Amino acid sequence: MTLWLTRIVPSPSSRDARRDLGGADEGIRLHRRVLQMFPDGVEGPARAAFGVLFRAEETPRGPQILLQSRTEPDPSRLPAAYGSVETRSLDALLSHLCKGMVVNYRCVANPVRKPGEASRKAYGLPPVVALSGNAAVEWWERQARAGGLEPLHVDADPLTAVRGNQGPQGPAAKRVIQQARVRFDGAARVLDAELLRERLASGIGRGKAYGCGLLTLAPAR
Repeated sequence: MTLWLTRIVPSPSSRDARRDLGGADEGIRLHRRVLQMFPDGVEGPARAAFGVLFRAEETPRGPQILLQSRTEPDPSRLPAAYGSVETRSLDALLSHLCKGMVVNYRCVANPVRKPGEASRKAYGLPPVVALSGNAAVEWWERQARAGGLEPLHVDADPLTAVRGNQGPQGPAAKRVIQQARVRFDGAARVLDAELLRERLASGIGRGKAYGCGLLTLAPAR
């Protein structure tokens, strides 16, 4: 299994990039943008077909978009002068993972729980409840262990939720997307390297189409 990690540094002079990175619907706009970098005409959802996971984040040098995929993306399909694009294989990192190894991690995720029918009726809860604070941290610790990682340290920072219409026109324009987001950073020990490789490829939790679920790792120094 080969995974590709692409770093896009948007150009401040690009109107398209500024539009993609602005507002609460950023994740929805970026979903459409990053999928432009892959071939058309696939069967089923393109995000799943190409294993696409992404997130936008601020760095000391400005914003960047990280894109992970099972197919190498084609930067020529982006608008002209959108920004700089660098792609590298994650084969070396994946092959280096082993049980007991300590890594630093980052993941922007959509921590939620699904209350049972009795709880929903008793407390008037929606089918899916966004988690925050200690509940979000506990959710992350469960997800990490299920993915082959033992969290040693967790920082959880709430981010602005993704909100907006799923599409610009047609039925999608009437469907409203709302995804709560929390950024988890910290250190963890590898419990199961093969399971971790599978989770890296599939992503963590819900909201993967809108900038959640991408888990990135680096060996701890």
